[in-house]
Amino acid sequence: MNIKLMTAAVATALLAACGGDKPAETSNSGEKFIRIATESSFKPFSYLDNQGNLVGFEIDLANALCEEMKAKCEISSQDWDGLIPGLNADKFDAIMAGMSATAERAQVVDFSEPYFDNTIVLIGKKGVDADANALAGKTVAAQLATVSADWVSANQPQATLKTYDKQDNAYLDLSAGRADVMMSDIVPALDWLKTEAGQDFEVKGEPIDIGDTVAIAVRKGDALKAEFDAALAALKTNGKYNEIVGNYFDASVVGK
Repeated sequence: MNIKLMTAAVATALLAACGGDKPAETSNSGEKFIRIATESSFKPFSYLDNQGNLVGFEIDLANALCEEMKAKCEISSQDWDGLIPGLNADKFDAIMAGMSATAERAQVVDFSEPYFDNTIVLIGKKGVDADANALAGKTVAAQLATVSADWVSANQPQATLKTYDKQDNAYLDLSAGRADVMMSDIVPALDWLKTEAGQDFEVKGEPIDIGDTVAIAVRKGDALKAEFDAALAALKTNGKYNEIVGNYFDASVVGK
């Protein structure tokens, strides 16, 4: 894969949304208890299998981090646009949802060390010319409040940008011809292109390096940041991180 990866759940993954009670510092057994939120339409990072269970790269990585931290963790699937508000409302303690560590978000949350370096790509119908630098007059699909949508707004203002609450809904409109092209993070885009729905589409041009990194979000000043950083470093040292990466990606991932 032409991508600079650094990426990647818990003993039990729960789909029900977490309540708004104050988080327990420890479970009844004395273990530290951490509530992690994700968004389940971002395959292969986090998605639902045929039985409705949360699975994916970030789910496995979260499990490994929690084991390293000797913590009992719970993962819930949340709507994308409710992740940061829910975190700061104490509904959960951390976010692992393919979230880019942007300067804007860093004003309201703290980010761990990154676990993924992201590029974005333009995807469109095979046999139809499309150029990420010439999208005037095109309808471009992208997920709401993502670096892909931001890039289109900033760099191709003459395009018509359509945003969606879920990545899956953007794919649906692209497949149905309600969008000419779609801008997306490279990994979920490549994964979708392997599906039956994506077989008539392809990446247009080269990946766009926007200097984007993905990390775990926690509340401002939360000591969990240091704990996640230490656990992630340990997983990279002991080989577990690369083992998880190898289960999902063709390229090796190396943390900065």
